[in-house]
Amino acid sequence: MSMIRSAQVAEPGAPFRIVESARPEPGRGQVRVAVEACGVCRTDAAFVNAAFPVSFPLVTGHEIAGRVDAVGEDVEGWQTGDRVAVGWFGGHCGVCDPCRSGDFIHCVRLQVPGWAYPGGYADALVVPANALARIPDAITAAEAAPMGCAGVATFNGLRSSSARPGELVAVLGLGGLGHLGVQFAAKLGFETVAIARGEAREADARELGAHHYLDSAAGDVAQRLQQLGGATVVLATAGSSAAMSAAIDGLAPNGQLVVVGADPAPIEVSPFQIISTSRTVHGHPSGTARDVEETLRFAALTGIRARTEEMPLTDVQAAYDRMLAGDAHYRVVLTPGR
Repeated sequence: MSMIRSAQVAEPGAPFRIVESARPEPGRGQVRVAVEACGVCRTDAAFVNAAFPVSFPLVTGHEIAGRVDAVGEDVEGWQTGDRVAVGWFGGHCGVCDPCRSGDFIHCVRLQVPGWAYPGGYADALVVPANALARIPDAITAAEAAPMGCAGVATFNGLRSSSARPGELVAVLGLGGLGHLGVQFAAKLGFETVAIARGEAREADARELGAHHYLDSAAGDVAQRLQQLGGATVVLATAGSSAAMSAAIDGLAPNGQLVVVGADPAPIEVSPFQIISTSRTVHGHPSGTARDVEETLRFAALTGIRARTEEMPLTDVQAAYDRMLAGDAHYRVVLTPGR
């Protein structure tokens, strides 16, 4: 029986260790994916530290790209060798009320890789077939992996928002999510504002497609957004509720703060800020497998790419630490196949 390596965490907050185990076999309705790349997402830290009700030993990782290498019974439309991505959306039950309404992302038994089953910090994993998204030929595995979470969250958040081409859209944060959000906003035809800390980020922001750059450390962000005419949407990708709160007054009437960055602290907003202006604060989940596939197709069509740093699975602790320190430019991706 062949073996696979995976990066496990034995208990909450423990370091990663590489272990070997039997190669998993797909059951009915499942496929096995040979992992070629897996993004290291900040939410992985919440899993590692048991902020979610995960089980230990833990194999995390929910930004997965690879190839189908085994197909279980009753799986249609997928075959060995297909290039596939699996993201935060790792499968739905199909029988709960949201699923019966076609609202799969709100499935009450949504399966997230690393939570519902062992994730992508491994040579291979077994996933439900309804979690799979096809990867276009033009996009590499390392470029595709972050699209399963960071990419689909920003693309879907923008295309589902109230913003229309030509309107002012601000992307708050320029990290793993934000650098994709800026690209998607520009390619979707929005007048794009990038907001980040420090003058040094401006060159990158403009190269990614931003028309304007606001240094959040250099003055009132909301005031400067109003000087630009007010934002129809602020896409909040930074994991800082304080920064989100500070941007609300930069919204135009009927503007939306679309929240995709996670922070357990509350967003502070007064009724006086939103009643007369009709502003809203709107949470947005990532997206279904179909949404991931559409994100990848749009990226292939428009030239959008995740900027990644590739590291082997054996360097998982260094990759994770680099993500935690905020040193990644812009997404660390583990490459088990190398």
